Amino acid sequence: MLAAVGLAMATLLPLTACGGGEDEAEGGPVELTVAVWSLASTPEFQTLFDAFHKANPDITIKPVDILAADYPTKVTTMLAGGDSTDVITMKTLADYVRFAGRGQLADVTDLATKPESAKLAGLDQYKQDGDKYYALPYRQDHWVLYYNKKMFDTAKLPYPENLTWDQYVEAAKKLTTGTGDKKVYGAYQHTWRSVVQAISAAQNGGDQLGGDYKFFAEQYRTALALQEAGATQDFGTAVTQKTGYASMFESQKTAMLPMGTWFIAKLLSEKKKGTTDVDWGIAPMPQRTGASGVTTFGAPTAFAVNKKAKHAAAAKKFVEFAASIEGAKAIAGIGVVPALKTDEVLQQYFALQGMPTDELSKKAFSPDKINPEMPVSDKTAKVDTVLNEEHQLIMTKQKSIDDAIKEMETRVKNEIG
Repeated sequence: MLAAVGLAMATLLPLTACGGGEDEAEGGPVELTVAVWSLASTPEFQTLFDAFHKANPDITIKPVDILAADYPTKVTTMLAGGDSTDVITMKTLADYVRFAGRGQLADVTDLATKPESAKLAGLDQYKQDGDKYYALPYRQDHWVLYYNKKMFDTAKLPYPENLTWDQYVEAAKKLTTGTGDKKVYGAYQHTWRSVVQAISAAQNGGDQLGGDYKFFAEQYRTALALQEAGATQDFGTAVTQKTGYASMFESQKTAMLPMGTWFIAKLLSEKKKGTTDVDWGIAPMPQRTGASGVTTFGAPTAFAVNKKAKHAAAAKKFVEFAASIEGAKAIAGIGVVPALKTDEVLQQYFALQGMPTDELSKKAFSPDKINPEMPVSDKTAKVDTVLNEEHQLIMTKQKSIDDAIKEMETRVKNEIG
C-alpha cells in the first residue's frame, strides 16, 4: 500500500509544478491572455500583439475583449473572482491604485528599475508602497490644442502659438461664423470636467483631492465666456445631443479643439480613408497670463501582470516588450503616442503620412511640463463624482461659479473627509 501511495504522489507532483502561474515549467507554445477594451476600435492593441508575436513566435496572444464602458467594473469582478487572465491593461491610474492596493497585481519593480525604463513618461505615477511598481506604462498622452489651418487662414488670423486663455476666447469669437445648421464654432469645449478642472489644476498647481477649489474659478469664467459669446456649443446642447468631439472637428464644425494626443491616431486614420479632409495642426494648450513655459495635463496607460496569471513569465515578457523601444515603434507607427519618446521614435512619429511637421506641432508634442489629469488615492473616485456633479451645474448655469465651488468644498469635506 505504501508503494502504491508513493507512486500516486510521484504521478501528481509534475502536474502540481505546472500550476500557480509557473509557466517556466511548461514546454512548447504559450497562449497569453490579455484584457483590453474595444479591440476593434483601439488598433494599438492588435499592433502590439502582432509585433510581440513576431519577436516571440512561441507566444500567441488571445485578447479578452471588453466594452470600454464596462471595462473597470468587469476587470474588478474578474480579479476579485480569482480570474487567471495573464495581462491586465490599466486603463486609468485610479484602477491601478485600487488593484495594486488589493494585492491583485504582480510586482514588476525589477523591470521598472532597469536603466532603460527611466525614460518612460509617466513611470513615477505607478510607484506604490514607497518603491514598488506593479505596472509599466506603454503610452503617455497629454492635451494639446487642435486647430483648423484653413479656418485660421480664411479669418486671416495667425496660427494659435503661445495663446493665453483670454486670447483663446477672443480668437474663438473671430473664428465663429454662420447660424443654425451652418454655424461653425470658433472652439469646441467637450463636456468632460477635465476640460476645465484638470487644466486649471495643472496650470495653477491646484490639488483636485485637497478640498480647496478656488483655483477652478478663472477657468470656469473662460468656459462660460465662450458659451455666452456663442463661440462654442452650449454645454446643455452638447450633453443632450451627445456631441462627439471627433465629429465636430473632422466635419469642420469647429476651428479649435482642446483634446488629448490620442485623437491624432484617429485623425490620421480618417484622413487616410478619405472620410475627412480637414487641414489640421496642433499647438500647445493656452496658458495662464504671465506663465512661463508650456504646462498641460495628461495620463499614462500601462500593462500589468495579474497576480494569478496562468503564464506569469510570458506575461512579464509582454509587459516589458510593450514599454520597450520595439513596442514604442510599433504603436508610434499608427499614430499612438508611446511612453518611450526617444529621438528615433519621434522622428518615426512625425514621418507618418498626414502628420503635420511644422515647428508649432512639434512644440505642442513636447511641452515643458505634463501634470497628472487627476491625482490617485482611495478618495479619487468619490471626489471625481462630486466634482463632476458640480461641474455640470456650473456649465448649465444652475449654480454660480462661487456657489458651486463652495458646494464642492463642503461636500468633499463632509462626504469624503
